[in-house]
Amino acid sequence: MASWLVKTEPGEYSWADLVRDRRTHWDGVTNPQAQLNLRTMAKGDSVVVYHSQTDKAAVGLAKVVKPGYPDPTDPNGKRGWVDIAPVRALARAVTLAEMKAEPTFATSPLVRQSRLSVVPLTDDQLATIVRLATDSAG
Repeated sequence: MASWLVKTEPGEYSWADLVRDRRTHWDGVTNPQAQLNLRTMAKGDSVVVYHSQTDKAAVGLAKVVKPGYPDPTDPNGKRGWVDIAPVRALARAVTLAEMKAEPTFATSPLVRQSRLSVVPLTDDQLATIVRLATDSAG
């Protein structure tokens, strides 16, 4: 299974919204590279939900429950969606600054392509986020 980080503006759709809804289609992705990443997602893949703009932090873990399918609002048929469901909140938010300080993120699109809204994560990167979230020392 692959792992991904998806960015969302918490004022538009937050982790709390996903928990409340129990499942959502991940939409609004227009960047071609992010769309390619979205279409690569498979059912069961792990997803880190990241609040962009204000928090700039990973806040929860989710999973892909429906792989890529056409965006019904796209008249050109170029965009797609996936459905995700929450798994659990992180014990504490893991900031972008904390991730950038970790060697495992040195070449990650998360830090090299900051505007990319759907980012692949290696197993080590996912493990690092989970470790940082449980590290009470921060």
